[in-house]
Amino acid sequence: MSTEQTKPTTIDQYIAGFPQDIRDILEQIRATIKQAAPDAEEVISYGMPAFKQHGYLVFFAAAKKHIGMYGNTTAALELFKEELAAYVGSKGSLKFFYNQPIPYDLIRKLIHLRVQQDKDHAQAKANKK
Repeated sequence: MSTEQTKPTTIDQYIAGFPQDIRDILEQIRATIKQAAPDAEEVISYGMPAFKQHGYLVFFAAAKKHIGMYGNTTAALELFKEELAAYVGSKGSLKFFYNQPIPYDLIRKLIHLRVQQDKDHAQAKANKK
């Protein structure tokens, strides 16, 4: 089987490639994002699960010791600075370690903010036309 054939093309395929305990966390993160962004489309981009509306809202991926969340804007990180302090990684990424409780409510708040930012950006873009 070639490398191209083993790459997941859906979030279901991506999640299926992990042990059950990691799959459970990935599914809960997925459900949290879907609840906060019900109109978003699920895609695989850069080999990671992502949610997209007008633009990309968020990417997430499983690593050896944590779930990474990417695509968080500076404004989101600033707004939730204190709550996110324990999770901030490099270049605006977030790391949710498996040996700590996953902050699903915080993820939900971030996604709500990202949905609004995405709508605002799309509206501003439309107004320029």
